[in-house]
Amino acid sequence: MKVAGFILLLVASLGFAQDTTSTTSSLPFTFNESGKTTIDGRAVPYLIRRLPVDSFPNLPDAIAGVLVQRGCLIPQTYEAHRPENVIHASFERAGSSDWAVLCSEHGSVDLLVFFARTPEKPIMVASAPELKRLQRHDLSGVYGFDWGIDAASPERVREAQASMEHHPPLLDHDALAETVLNQKTVYHFYAHNAWTIVDVPE
Repeated sequence: MKVAGFILLLVASLGFAQDTTSTTSSLPFTFNESGKTTIDGRAVPYLIRRLPVDSFPNLPDAIAGVLVQRGCLIPQTYEAHRPENVIHASFERAGSSDWAVLCSEHGSVDLLVFFARTPEKPIMVASAPELKRLQRHDLSGVYGFDWGIDAASPERVREAQASMEHHPPLLDHDALAETVLNQKTVYHFYAHNAWTIVDVPE
């Protein structure tokens, strides 16, 4: 499968514009979508930047292939200055080599996790309509994408729990942090064949 060829066909079919003129970041060319949507009862302009799968050359071929087959583009937060929302960490257990990806397709964004032992079978941890993940962030009034993911080490999770009266046991491998910029972070943790949300203060 030729990834680049597939992406170009996808772009042509969806009508995205390529942005190669950015001077404020080191992002490669992006597939931008702009328009207007209704938020809190009023029409507002928005801009969403997305990257093709091949912008992340460290992704294992098996995972990249699944993402391309699904038609994924990787949405970037309005704060992004380099490719983001593709994460490598130990999500299944200590020492495992796993990946998490935000996949934008058909108006939705899915948070997918790929365990090393089953790279062809991603697990969907969360999902949201892409236009529900927008936030105003500067004086222009243009709304941008506000959902980001990152790996959270056991120590980082413990720091987030610092103000709790009773600390839960220290985790033994990474959690998956999903953040709505300037609002909140939720920590997802996989253990005993299930995902749970780590208890942290609001």
